[in-house]
Formats: sequence, C-alpha cells, structure tokens
Amino acid sequence: MAEITFTPSGFGQGMSDGTMPTGFEAKREASDTLDTIWMDGEFIPWEDATIHVLSHALHYGTSVFEGVRCYETADGPALFRWDAHLDRLYNSAAMYDLDIGFDREELTTATLELLARQDLGGCYVRPIAFYGYDRLGVSPTTPTKLPERVAIAAWPWESYLGESALEDGIDAGVSSWRKYGHDQIPPTAKTTGAYVNGVLATDEAARNGYDEAIVLNSEGNVAEGPGENLFLVDDGEIYTPGLAEDALDGITRQSVIELAREAGYTVHDDARIGRGELYTADELFFTGTAAEVTPIRSVDDRAIGAGSKGPVTDDLQTRFFDLVSGPVDTHEAWFTRVH
Repeated sequence: MAEITFTPSGFGQGMSDGTMPTGFEAKREASDTLDTIWMDGEFIPWEDATIHVLSHALHYGTSVFEGVRCYETADGPALFRWDAHLDRLYNSAAMYDLDIGFDREELTTATLELLARQDLGGCYVRPIAFYGYDRLGVSPTTPTKLPERVAIAAWPWESYLGESALEDGIDAGVSSWRKYGHDQIPPTAKTTGAYVNGVLATDEAARNGYDEAIVLNSEGNVAEGPGENLFLVDDGEIYTPGLAEDALDGITRQSVIELAREAGYTVHDDARIGRGELYTADELFFTGTAAEVTPIRSVDDRAIGAGSKGPVTDDLQTRFFDLVSGPVDTHEAWFTRVH
C-alpha cells in the first residue's frame, strides 16, 4: 500500500450561493466540511471553483478526467487503484496534447490533502484537466496553445445506480445510439466530449423506463454501458468485450478480471458478444468506479437467468467489496492510504 504523508494547512471556508445542482447542495448541507476544491495548485472555496463561459472545454469538450473511489477499509480510508487512474489520466491528456502541468506526486499530495481538509473517508474523487479561456476556435493548440487547467473535487457518493441495485439488480435496455469507434474518438481516453454519446444513451434508457443502457458498437456487438463495462456469465465462464469492441479499458473491469481469475474462473476478456447473447446469458453485470459491481436482472424487458443476482455475480461482488472494505492484506499496491 502506497503511503504519502503531508501536513494539512488551514481549512477553506465558503457557503453555497444556491447555483449548484441540488444533489451537491444536499451533500454540502449534510456536511460541515464539504467546502473546498483544489484548482490549478491552490485550495479554494467550493463556490469559487468556476471557469469562464468562453472556456474552450465548455464549447468543444476538450477535458479529460477520472473517477476514483476512496474506500473506508479496515485500515482506514484509502484510494482504490489511484496509480492506474493517474496512468489513464495522463494518457488521455497526451492524446489531446494537453499538458496537465503537475506531476503524479503533486496530484497525489493535493488529493490526499483535499480529503483530509474535508474530513472525507469513503468518497468519490474527480480529477479533471481541460483547455481554458483565451479564444474560440476548434483547435486548442494553434496558432498558440490555450491555457491548460486542472482541478480535483471530492464528495460522498453512495451507489451510482441506487442502493437496491447492488442487491436486486437493474433493468437495462439496448440503446439505439451506437458507440463511437477507434477511428472516430479514442475510446481508451476519458474525455468529456465523448461522453455525449453516453448521455444520449442514458437519457433514452430513462425515457423507456430502464435504469441504464447497453451500447452496441458500429458492428452491432456489445461495447459497454454509458459509464460501465459489461460482463456476461455463461455456463460458469465469464465474458467481457475487449478493447477491439470499442470498450473503455475500465480499471474496475481490470480489477474484477484479476479477482475472478484468482478465484479460478475462466475469463474471456476479448469477447465478441452479440445482442442476442445478452438475452440468453445466465448472468450479466456492470462494473465501474461509480457502479462498482452491479447485477443486471433484465435486458429489454427480458429476464436474465432467474431475473435476480446470479451466483457468479454475487461471488465476485462479495470478493470485490471484501477487498475494498476489509484489511488490506492482498493487492496492497491497489491502495493508497489517506493520512
């Protein structure tokens, strides 16, 4: 387990001006300490973490980001797979010629201090880097490079798809919107502009009465969910679309694959899954930093298996939560302790 120590400085202060979304304000009202965001090297009051309306990222989607869980382990709060998330953040930035301007140790120290300042244990952490304000035009790099900015926020966030989803499962619908391919937008990068694809799929699913969408690629095979990777269980073996199917190389996906193989399961991590195979699967589940390990009980109003969380999903979900909530005695490199 990585350990970085530091001396926290004074607490930032600030009160809501009522302009933030209700969800964030509800969390802030329930907390005496959720008042600080790290931005461009400084800790600032939550309500002051703003950008100009003509910022390039707002108009053209030129931001890269990560979502990271901090879990309350038996050994204290710890960031899960922080190093892997940083790898992907810097790789995403490189694809868009975006210089984050802070090295890994600086971002790590800033994040740990941010959590300590706000007395956050189990929480969600969002680092984001983006092109800022100077001029408009599609290119952020010519004739000169626009300002490059970075921020980190953290807040309590429970189950992404609802507390009951982890036990009871969710109802999913196959979206009419297809996932973009490698020759359109790099699926391996987490960039805000690309998530419009997921926004359309998610909103369509909600309008049709589903909890979440399943997105196919241009060939009609399963890619992923709007913000999750998908796993299929058939005859005790586990299948998940590979990167060639335009799926994001999810960090929770990587973790669950490793845990499954350690448990003796056969895992096919480069599977090509057709839409029809979803309907005949024994089990389906989503993985993701926000979704964690969420069972899928139906697709397009068709029950999957028994229409409830299956035994393999239950086993892997238990292994995952035992890992992130118990003593850190295995996979120590996956955890960065918050002091």
